Amino acid sequence: MNVRDLTLLLRLREGVPLVEEPYRAIAAELGMAEAEVIARIESLLSRGIIRRFTVRIDHRKAGILVNAMVAWRAPPGELTEAAEVMARSAEVTHCYERTPIPGRWDYNLYSVLHGRRRDEVDRSIDRLSRAAGIADYAVLISTRELKRTPPGLTHLKERIR
Repeated sequence: MNVRDLTLLLRLREGVPLVEEPYRAIAAELGMAEAEVIARIESLLSRGIIRRFTVRIDHRKAGILVNAMVAWRAPPGELTEAAEVMARSAEVTHCYERTPIPGRWDYNLYSVLHGRRRDEVDRSIDRLSRAAGIADYAVLISTRELKRTPPGLTHLKERIR
């Protein structure tokens, strides 16, 4: 990987512009040809340096104002079935298991839900509770976003200076 690849990676981290020819716009910013930008992206993908190229929306700008992480205390023998219920739910964007800390934090299943209003999210959580058969849970609502950048590129800025 060279300086041009690193420069492109840092630019892509800022997002792709919503214009008719986004790669041409990026190329103009970076002093590259559009074909070079596309070829470099393809190369970075094929070498596994970029694992995926996806769209990430700004939830708040899209009207999704409530973000909730729900920590569930699922009985060990029922965790897999409960997780499957959560993972199938359209409201759930993340669902994963974590090892509890006995006596301090006994929750072992986590899900993340998003919605436009708190009451909407609360209804979804109640429905999930009934569907999964878990009544013991804690809801953690985000109050503000402190950071939203992909990990792993911060150190690259120093390499290209």
